[in-house]
Amino acid sequence: MTAPEALTYDKLVSQIILYCERAGDQDFIDEIPNLIMLAEQRLALEAKGLGFLRVVSGNLAINDPVLSKPDRWRQTKSFFYTNLTGKAHYLRPRKYEYCRIYAAGEVAAPPEFYSDYDFDHYFLALTPDQSYAFELSYYERPTPLSSSVQTNWTTRYAPQLILYACLLEAQPFLKDTNLLGMWQSQYAEIIASLQKEDAEHNHDNTEDGR
Repeated sequence: MTAPEALTYDKLVSQIILYCERAGDQDFIDEIPNLIMLAEQRLALEAKGLGFLRVVSGNLAINDPVLSKPDRWRQTKSFFYTNLTGKAHYLRPRKYEYCRIYAAGEVAAPPEFYSDYDFDHYFLALTPDQSYAFELSYYERPTPLSSSVQTNWTTRYAPQLILYACLLEAQPFLKDTNLLGMWQSQYAEIIASLQKEDAEHNHDNTEDGR
């Protein structure tokens, strides 16, 4: 049996045109890259855990409370560093204003909290007094699809999901709500199925010896 051909960006564009029956609508075809971008943003917000969880490590900078977030960061899951005794110390999330007040007038010391400084940076309180090794787990937006990036995690492992998300985004542009409910239902069903599969895959099987 021949394996099904993988979904690519170009094939996704063709499927969107086919499903929407807009082969002769150049305005719609020109809008498809934006629809795919919006669909990917939707998935980053609504399909957490589906291959979008990443882990990075590094070292905090001494006397610098601002830390850059990873590229394509969407939401932080956990953030810890190894203290001088070799134990993991988890930073607790707080609002930026709280961290500013907590750190006001204090000297550099082991950090206790973190906040979003802006979309691209964290703010730590207190300011690190050592170059502590840290590990950060976060949800990311997959590498955006384009004519030069033909595949990513979603096209390889959840092709129906990205297709239905694109079709959902297309309906407001087409000003056609007749199919909105159907695509929403299909989209939700695929997300639920993939999240269930992901939860089962990550289930702790230590009790049965595996």
